[in-house]
Amino acid sequence: MSFANKLLRWVVGALFFGHGTQKLFGWFGGNGLDATAQGFEALGLRPGRRNAIAAGAAEAGGGALLASGLATPLAASALTATMLTAIKTVHLKNGPWATDGGYEYNLVLIAAVLALAEMDSEQAGSRAALAALALGAAGALGAHLLAESDAGASEPEPAGAHRASE
Repeated sequence: MSFANKLLRWVVGALFFGHGTQKLFGWFGGNGLDATAQGFEALGLRPGRRNAIAAGAAEAGGGALLASGLATPLAASALTATMLTAIKTVHLKNGPWATDGGYEYNLVLIAAVLALAEMDSEQAGSRAALAALALGAAGALGAHLLAESDAGASEPEPAGAHRASE
């Protein structure tokens, strides 16, 4: 493994680990699980606590796996799912550029973890990266669909609203 590959793995993995533990435990200046859950609720990722735990665990666990060089395609798929979810829920409406709050940085991270998945899978190569991308996209879609179904099920009836049969 080249020096640049190791450096990319350590830097990206460590930063994802840190970001996930910010969500889960409030480490490294993070807000912790309760505040993250409230923020996710406000974004429409309901229930917020479940989504905060899933995102924090994916980032912390995926980051740790990536940094250590273990199960890189699995780590890449978990991290891709969280970045695609972040793009959909927060950044897409702002366009591509990070200066406008866009998804540029998220795409760079996805490209980095997929490149590592490809480099680390000698036999599978591009297939490992494509599988990680597909699993990540499926995970993001699943999170979106669950949030939509929970949002519809948990919306209270407006005050004073009555059913036509009443």
